[in-house]
Amino acid sequence: MKMSGNTILITGGTSGIGLELARQLAALNNTVLVTGRDQAKLDQVASENPSLTTLRSDASDPEAIAQLFERVTSQFPRLNVLINNAGIMRKINLQDTGADLEDLAREININLIGPVCMVKQFLPHLRAQTNAAIVNVTSGLAFVPFPISPVYSATKAGLHAFTRALRVQLKNTSIRVFELAPPSTQTPLQNGFNATDVKASANMDVGKLARATIQGLTRDRLEIRPGLSNVLHWIGRLAPALGLKMTSGPVDAMLAKTRS
Repeated sequence: MKMSGNTILITGGTSGIGLELARQLAALNNTVLVTGRDQAKLDQVASENPSLTTLRSDASDPEAIAQLFERVTSQFPRLNVLINNAGIMRKINLQDTGADLEDLAREININLIGPVCMVKQFLPHLRAQTNAAIVNVTSGLAFVPFPISPVYSATKAGLHAFTRALRVQLKNTSIRVFELAPPSTQTPLQNGFNATDVKASANMDVGKLARATIQGLTRDRLEIRPGLSNVLHWIGRLAPALGLKMTSGPVDAMLAKTRS
């Protein structure tokens, strides 16, 4: 994939992987648009990164997605790359009787339903482009679940399956379908976890991750699995029970809080 001269839309681009990808892609002479729900964060990104265009939109809201489509395709008709990056990750104890069902569904709406709706909405426009790409951001946890984040793990596994199916359905089009499965990365996504949940030393630097992503896109590597994600991929295929055992340790501490 040619990595310059594109018009790229990145959802969830006000921090973390989305923002770092936006910065690096803009530096390669691409027109980069980023979305987010928080106007204050969008204003800060615009102030600090004048090369980026910021757009307020909720990637989990079908009505907002339709409005975003009309605005983007009108103002940026050469849009040819969609990166579905918006996502949240939470530690959830399913035995907690006080859990709110609507709140529980938020991760599904943002992480899975959102990308599916974005693809469906933007697909006709992307098909009309000479060269186009869709990049769905999943996770190494799509291959081996992290039991203290059960909903997140499920949504990323679902998005992994959706991406594979989408790639087959679009095989006779000009659209290339990529999957980026990051490992644990130094981003605000980790803020809801403590030292007993994850090993901070194992987190990949977000700049390094973005560089690996761009390299993978340049080489047309359809599944980009940097660092430990590639290890999880193979463990998930060859020894899934072992993989689950490796990621299950933090559950004991979480369940102890339930009993106390």
